[in-house]
Amino acid sequence: MSLGNLCGPFLKRPIATALLTIAIALAGAVAFTVLPVSSLPPVDFPTISVNASLPGASPDVMAASVAMPLERQLGRIAGVSEITSSSNLGSTNVTLQFDLNRNIDAAARDVMAAINAARSQLPQNLPGNPSYRKVNPADAPILIIALTSTTYDRGHMYDLASTILAQKIAQVDGIGQVSVGGGALPAVRVELDPAALNKYGVGLQDVRAALSGANANLPKGMVGDVDHVWTLQANDQIFHAVDYKPLIVTYHNGAAVRVGDVGQVLDSVEDTRQAAFSDGKPSVVLVIFRQPGANVIETVNRVMALIPAMKAAIPQGIDFKVVVDRTTTVRSSIRDVERTLLVSILLVVLVVFAFLRSVRATTIPAVAVPVSLLGTCGVMYLFGYSLDNLSLMALTISTGFVVDDAIVVLENVTRYLEKGHTPMEAARLGSREIGFTVISMSLSLIAVFIPLLLMGGIVGRLFREFAVTLSTAVLISMVLSLTTTAVMCSRLLRSHRLEMEQPRGRLYRWSERFFERVRESYVMSLDGVLRHPLLTLLVLAATVTLNFYLFAIIPKGFFPDQDTGRIQGGLQVDQATSFEATEPRFRQVMEIVRADPAVATVAGSAG
Repeated sequence: MSLGNLCGPFLKRPIATALLTIAIALAGAVAFTVLPVSSLPPVDFPTISVNASLPGASPDVMAASVAMPLERQLGRIAGVSEITSSSNLGSTNVTLQFDLNRNIDAAARDVMAAINAARSQLPQNLPGNPSYRKVNPADAPILIIALTSTTYDRGHMYDLASTILAQKIAQVDGIGQVSVGGGALPAVRVELDPAALNKYGVGLQDVRAALSGANANLPKGMVGDVDHVWTLQANDQIFHAVDYKPLIVTYHNGAAVRVGDVGQVLDSVEDTRQAAFSDGKPSVVLVIFRQPGANVIETVNRVMALIPAMKAAIPQGIDFKVVVDRTTTVRSSIRDVERTLLVSILLVVLVVFAFLRSVRATTIPAVAVPVSLLGTCGVMYLFGYSLDNLSLMALTISTGFVVDDAIVVLENVTRYLEKGHTPMEAARLGSREIGFTVISMSLSLIAVFIPLLLMGGIVGRLFREFAVTLSTAVLISMVLSLTTTAVMCSRLLRSHRLEMEQPRGRLYRWSERFFERVRESYVMSLDGVLRHPLLTLLVLAATVTLNFYLFAIIPKGFFPDQDTGRIQGGLQVDQATSFEATEPRFRQVMEIVRADPAVATVAGSAG
């Protein structure tokens, strides 16, 4: 079958063509409701973070004895594009970023093998093997919830957040990770006095042995006789500072030296160098991330629906507050683009009606445009794409492209109607004559986006969805123009004789005079241009030169700036500054920001 005869089978089977069109529209409508929603296409950076801890080691020791051996082994992994490490007091973090085409699961296996190979080069007193986890640095948290209380301390709130709230939120469909920050689990801290240790001749190891011995939760054995056996059960662990003070560390001059004699014993937390504040109050924050590909709006809605149940699971003295909701900007941007898409479709139909001045003829492109867009949504679902700013922008732009195919076919069929052919004959002759033109025009449009499809790197990942969405809309429009549009022309349009016998209204006569004046103006301007070819070419050259100049001076960026109503900043102090000296300055900065009447909430963490 030649390209010109593609429409023939569909013209002979109008019911089958109608059912096919309805199926495309319904499939796209269903896909539109289940497509994930996000601000931008998901771009997963193959990134793995390796963490190791050695309590008490200085940053220099961590960098030399822990970070360096790890980097030496991790640097041998294939596909590593960048390695960065940071060493702090007692901890080291090594971040590996791989090439975008590297499989993250295969990279994780290589990282695990490299960690095992480096174990013999690491300090022997390392509490445990370095751990690793897959991260996506481009994935921002979708929600940040702050817990504040005037009756409970930060350690108690952290305990409730990590053991109850984080577990409940992690079970929500679409949640990928929940991290708790701004505090630490409750613990008993022993702050030793060097002068007292020297006075009694006690070493740090003696105190550590006494504390460990008092916390040994070991099997106690059993007792029994010939007929019975009893298992001894007792918990040797102690949990409060008052129970640690009388523990005997050693004996000095015949007298017992207790823990309370060589230092202070306090009910505190595991890490005192962590703090978070929300609107000036000490708080604990829950940082919530979504799973890749999950619908961010539906996921946040599920978490919000869970908040009443979470409030009932914790004491009433703890307050919930959502300090960051990423969906606020996502909802507004997606809503704006969807509104723009609907307005675009409406404007296209109105423009077609203004020129055709026929409801029957306008119905044809009015059906082709939404069906093409809905069919594109179905293909987006099959490809695993999402409804985001770029894909919706592609759909908005495609409204101008998809209507072209229908207009070309409609105009050619109308031309044969004006020659006296019946609607069926005009549809057959017009579609056969224009079929090759429609296909070549559509393929030439798709060829424009081939560079975007072949582009690599992050930019290629982002705009590939845009290019595929737009190309799919053009392809579906091409198919519909050669099938549905041709069939609708044969069924909806009337012969030229009947159209001429139809009485014309006042609006039609007015628009006819208007178009005639526009045509006369165009003829006059065209005559003027043809009479002055040299001036026309000079204007063209000046326009091209001006475009080069404007392209050179126009500001450039990755994405346009967007006002999200949120400002994020940091406070950097000297390395030698203690946490106790940093925290008051941090709170002072937060109070200065809170003093601005335009600020709704202020939340931050230090540590």
